Amino acid sequence: MDDYAYGLWFLVLINSAIFIIFAVSFFHPRTKRDWRAMGAFSAFIVALFTEMYGFPLTIYLLSGWLGSRFPALSLTHSGGHLWNDLIGWTGDPHFSPFHLGSYALIGAGFWLIMSAWRVLWEAQRSDRLAVTGPYARIRHPQYAGFLLIMVGFLLQWPTLATLAMFPVLVLVYRRLAIGEEREVRQHFDTQWEAYAAQTPRFLPHLRRPAASAAQ
Repeated sequence: MDDYAYGLWFLVLINSAIFIIFAVSFFHPRTKRDWRAMGAFSAFIVALFTEMYGFPLTIYLLSGWLGSRFPALSLTHSGGHLWNDLIGWTGDPHFSPFHLGSYALIGAGFWLIMSAWRVLWEAQRSDRLAVTGPYARIRHPQYAGFLLIMVGFLLQWPTLATLAMFPVLVLVYRRLAIGEEREVRQHFDTQWEAYAAQTPRFLPHLRRPAASAAQ
């Protein structure tokens, strides 16, 4: 754990492929918009694992600047867990509050993508608006799922590249969502308007509405 654990490009390839394939299997991209969403997520994943196992650019840059204040910030695998370094966590980094929180968010993200796809597939097959399951709480649960996974990885292994990419990807998913809403509005008209009026785009209301006007 304390040894230099980088330059492992095979692990970069394998881990990137595993998470991207998992995401594709849950998201089932079909349209150009779907593939753009997958492409944005894939870029984040590749950037993450490149620094996690390939070349630790973030640690290399920060260790010279902050190394005297944070001795744990070193070119080791443990040193890559930046949040742990900053709070002085001395235990196994994989059992830190940040790491455990990341597991929960990543798992929740994949669950949200998978469960939303099932609802959307049934709705599209019946030519009706998806308003049940996760869609009863937010209008774009699959995009929200991707964002949850990214936040989970930022808790687990933040890098300068992924921290810079994340707000850009939020804007990308927002733009994709707005374009999707424009098409759905044309197809479902007033039913969509009623649904969108009480269902937030990405963040659910703290208190669930009593009933959906779109149902």
